[in-house]
Amino acid sequence: MFNDIGPLELVTLIVLAVLVFGPDKLPKLIQDVTRTIRKIREFSESAKEDIRQELGPEFKDFEFEDLNPKTFIRKQLDNDELGLKEIRNGFDLKKEMAEVTDAVHSRESESSSSSSSSGSSGGSIDMTKKPENPREERPPYDADAT
Repeated sequence: MFNDIGPLELVTLIVLAVLVFGPDKLPKLIQDVTRTIRKIREFSESAKEDIRQELGPEFKDFEFEDLNPKTFIRKQLDNDELGLKEIRNGFDLKKEMAEVTDAVHSRESESSSSSSSSGSSGGSIDMTKKPENPREERPPYDADAT
């Protein structure tokens, strides 16, 4: 719950609590807070048990943590009934990308060898060349539009 509080912050909170409540009232306040937290936990546990009893025996393995969307999705994806593990393990993104790259490069080499043998470009477009007109014409400035 308090994993992100560092030691310096904890000392600051303790000193601040002593200054605000005083050393005489602080132990009583700590007892009251812990008693309240304990009662809230007992109330929530009894409410969970009441809900489980009302749901009946078919929901005996129901966990309230499953209502969290992340937990629910993770649990459903880890479920092997759908065969998702085989699909996930069978799919290798690097291998697929390498195959696509090889297919593209082999297609380029085939088109370049056929175009060099015929002596013409054959209608293929070279995407690496810059346009012949390096000076780009800008549209006219419209003072009313700004």
